[in-house]
Amino acid sequence: MEYSPPPLFKQGASARVKVTVFALVSIVLLVVDARMHLLGAARQVAATVLYPLQMAALMPRDAVYGMGDYFSSIASLQKEVVALKNQQVTQAQAMQQAQLQMAENAHLRRLLDAREHLPVQSMMGEILYDTRDPSTRRIVLDRGTRNGVQLGLPVIDNLGVVGQITRVFPFTSEVTLLTDKDQAIPVQVLRSGLRSVAYGRGHSGVLDLRFVAPNADIQVGDVLITSGLDGIYPAGLAVARVVQVESVAAGAFGRVVCQPLAGIDRNRQLLIVMSQAAREPRPADVPHVPAQSGARRNLPKMDPVPLPPLPATPLPAQAPAANPNGTAGVPAVPGVATPGVAGQRPPAAAPATAPATAPITAPVTAPAQPATR
Repeated sequence: MEYSPPPLFKQGASARVKVTVFALVSIVLLVVDARMHLLGAARQVAATVLYPLQMAALMPRDAVYGMGDYFSSIASLQKEVVALKNQQVTQAQAMQQAQLQMAENAHLRRLLDAREHLPVQSMMGEILYDTRDPSTRRIVLDRGTRNGVQLGLPVIDNLGVVGQITRVFPFTSEVTLLTDKDQAIPVQVLRSGLRSVAYGRGHSGVLDLRFVAPNADIQVGDVLITSGLDGIYPAGLAVARVVQVESVAAGAFGRVVCQPLAGIDRNRQLLIVMSQAAREPRPADVPHVPAQSGARRNLPKMDPVPLPPLPATPLPAQAPAANPNGTAGVPAVPGVATPGVAGQRPPAAAPATAPATAPITAPVTAPAQPATR
C-alpha cells in the first residue's frame, strides 16, 4: 500500500527538485561572481553583519586557549626565575672570587714592590690561622725551619712592621703581633728624631709610648719608624701613627697612643725578613785601668825606669856638736835631712869621692834623735 500524506496538508515541490534548483542557482552565482565580480559588495556587507556573531561564537574557544597559555606561561616563568636565581648565585660567587683574587693580586704586587726596596733578603709567607689563646695576639705562618726561618726574625707587609717570630716549627712558625701586651719595639719619631719604645696593649689593637716626658716633641699625626737600635728590626720601617697625645701635669710622664700602620688584621700574605740588620763588629776587650788624677790620667802605660846604684859613702865618725842654742847636734847622713833649729839650715854633706860603680859597703841607718836636756 503506497503511503501518501493526508489531504489536510498542502504539498509543494519534491526534494529532488529543490536540490536541483538550488544547485543551479549556486552555479549561476559562482559564474557571475567569477566573471563579473558583482557579489563583492554583498559579501562585504554580509561579513560585516556576521562578524559580531562570529566573535561571540569563538569566545569559548579563545577562553580555553587563553587559560592554557596563562598556566603554561606561569610554569615557564617560574622555571626561568629559578634558573636565573641559580645563575645569579653562581655569578655572585665567581665575582667574589674574582674580587678576592684582584685584591690578593694587588696586595702581592705591593709586597713585591716593598720587597725590592728592602736592604735585606726576605721571604713571602701566608697566614694559616690565629692561635687559640685568647689572651695573646699571635698568628701562624706556613713557613718553618725547613724554609730557613729562625727565632727573632721580623715580619712586615707593604705598609710596615707586623710582628716578630717567637716560635718555630719544622713546617710552620708563630708570629707575635706588635699589639700583643708582651711585645715592645724601639721606635723613632720621623719628624723630630725622638727615640722611644712602643708597647702593645693587647686586644685594643693600639700601641703605647711609655715613659715619655710631658714636654716631648710629639704631635698627633707623627709617623713612628724603627730606630734599629735593637739589632732585630732594620732601621726605617714604618710602625705606627700617633693618634692621641696627653700631657699629665701631675705625673712625671705623658701618655701617647699610636695606631699601627701595617694591615695586621686584613692581609693574608706577609714578608719574613730573613737576614737581620748588619751590626758593627764589637771592639776588643780593653783591660780596666783605674782612673788617676792630674795630667797622668791619659798617659800611656810605661815600663818602670831602673834605679842607678848608689855610691858607697861611709858614715862620719864624729861626735855630735853643740848648737849655739844649746841643743845637741845630729851627725849628717847623706840623703837624709837633719832636723835643727828653726831658721837655720843643716850643714852640707861632704861630696862623694868614691867611684859611681862601687858597691854599697855600709847600710844607711836612721838618724839619731836630738838630745834634750
